[in-house]
Amino acid sequence: MTRKVDVAILGAGSAGVTALFVLLRAGKSVVLINSGPEGTTCARVGCMPSKALIEAASLYHDKDRQEMFGLRGTEALRVDGPAVMARVRAIRDQLVNGFITRTHKHLDETQFIDGHAKITGPNRVEVNGEEIEAGAIIIATGSTPVLPAPFRALGDALLTTDTFFEEPDLPKSIAVVGLGVIGCEIGQALGRLGVEVHGFDAAPVIAGIKDPVVAEAAAEWLGRDMRITTGANVEPKLEADGTVTITAGDKTVNVERVLASIGRRANITGLGLETLGVELDAHGMPAYDRETLQIGDLPVYLTGDVNADRPLLHEAKDEGKIAALNIIAGTRKPFRRRVPLGVAFTGPQIATVGATFDALDPEQIAIGSASAQNNGRSKVKAETVGMIRVYADKSTLKLLGATLAIGDGEHMAHWLALAMEQGMTIDACLEAPFYHPVLEETLQDALMSCLANSGHKLPHPPGLTPA
Repeated sequence: MTRKVDVAILGAGSAGVTALFVLLRAGKSVVLINSGPEGTTCARVGCMPSKALIEAASLYHDKDRQEMFGLRGTEALRVDGPAVMARVRAIRDQLVNGFITRTHKHLDETQFIDGHAKITGPNRVEVNGEEIEAGAIIIATGSTPVLPAPFRALGDALLTTDTFFEEPDLPKSIAVVGLGVIGCEIGQALGRLGVEVHGFDAAPVIAGIKDPVVAEAAAEWLGRDMRITTGANVEPKLEADGTVTITAGDKTVNVERVLASIGRRANITGLGLETLGVELDAHGMPAYDRETLQIGDLPVYLTGDVNADRPLLHEAKDEGKIAALNIIAGTRKPFRRRVPLGVAFTGPQIATVGATFDALDPEQIAIGSASAQNNGRSKVKAETVGMIRVYADKSTLKLLGATLAIGDGEHMAHWLALAMEQGMTIDACLEAPFYHPVLEETLQDALMSCLANSGHKLPHPPGLTPA
């Protein structure tokens, strides 16, 4: 007997569960199918456990700064590796269990299926031998770490972001291969906790920074906590004693563990996308509409990390809502996406907002720069490392994008994202109040610099509005 539902959701992560709640509130019959561990990538193996590790690292790292304030005795501090990792797991488990509990609170035993779903057509799914006919299908199956064959041969010496937080203790030495956001965060945190860290990336920059000025500065600053090698491919070799020798260009190091943070690939193996009757690319993925999440004209939606467009929790939740609302409406309705916003919780924090530097025409933009070295609050805090670069249209002064590498950059990045959502110009941004002494005054300086470099002359001093 075939079960019939309005919607089959494949994947119980952020996108899938957000869609679930929207659909249930609309009175739709839904089945949620999940394969593997429950809980979002963010809470289980991504942003949240990494932040718990970073918090421990930051507290320990502050011992060096405390000496400058006349606070003595910090040399007695030590890192209890097992205790650090135990707390990371405790925080993670609390968040994951809370997410799972909230999800199942709204489902009965027939609405959740633990098993691997296979699509057999645009309106059909098979799982655990049961056939389900659905008015629509939401694919939210997430992603898994990329592991090239040479890394898979490393055995127990290999860690991924999916396995690292299960380690009972901190390693003595580690090679972090892949210096994207998570690689930079974990690598720097381990370095600050006393681990010998070697970071590698085939790209010439770290954290995917597109602004060359910020990229160079960020690499220098993070390089104080870990040894960084960029622009070189990595060749790992497992040694007889269980350690790993890493060769990258002319550099060779031997480490206890390797953390592969090379990237993630969509969880589509055995999913049956070929039965949808649409063309698949070289990676087995169908084309879809970014503003509706719909695959062609089919009642099938591709949401969250599985589409690899914006693999961030807040974006996944948006995509779950978009898919659900389109299903409820029964029409193809596009939704404008939010201003792009990304933050790496390193020290200093790295953030990109709006258009990236490489996507802009250098002849058409004005660039404003400012350094934390000139900020009074940064001097008081003894944290003068950091810079901000903002980009605006020369003719209209409209704020287009920004790249930051600065303490508390997460807050300034949100301020900038809001300004861009509102379509604000540089001079309008300067009309906002900037208190003294705050780190945001560096942002004010960057905006002033951008205005000066635009060639525009205001009829009154920047920041003042005639009554």
